[in-house]
Amino acid sequence: MTDVVIRAPTAADAETLGALGRRTFIDTFVTGFGIPYPADDLAVFLDASFSPQATVRRLEEPGAAWWLAERDGVLLAFANAGPNTLPHPDARPGHSELRRLYVAGEAQGVGLGTRLLALSLDWMEANTDGPLWIGVWSGNLKAQKLYAAHGFEKAGEYQYPVGAWRDDEFILRRG
Repeated sequence: MTDVVIRAPTAADAETLGALGRRTFIDTFVTGFGIPYPADDLAVFLDASFSPQATVRRLEEPGAAWWLAERDGVLLAFANAGPNTLPHPDARPGHSELRRLYVAGEAQGVGLGTRLLALSLDWMEANTDGPLWIGVWSGNLKAQKLYAAHGFEKAGEYQYPVGAWRDDEFILRRG
């Protein structure tokens, strides 16, 4: 995908970015992995995470970075990193966390996620005073394998809220 442009988003991207996040979450976790989220919990989570207003707030967060990948004006993927928020006893806000790495289904398998991960890791290394962190769903073996190939190891577990539902997540650390 040599014709893909990777750039920083603006507030004008919030609606499209949120829509891709919502669609990718559903495609991955509901359709792909078959997690039976109760409809009300899923709706609360999707609105809180991917509404245009929530997306603008996240884009404006101090100390966070975003990358969008698009081709011919169509958003294909995005990544977001920022101050650590994972609940691990060794984790500090001054450490960097990869918060999201979402690739649309039609853009998977061509290395786009790996490109965004590399950019994210470079940024995280330059903007941390400690190890790098990632939270990943315990059943997402493909993502865990990708992160392990980049030096991440399991450091703990926690419960990630999707509304009142709780996903079993692994905390990964590098460094």
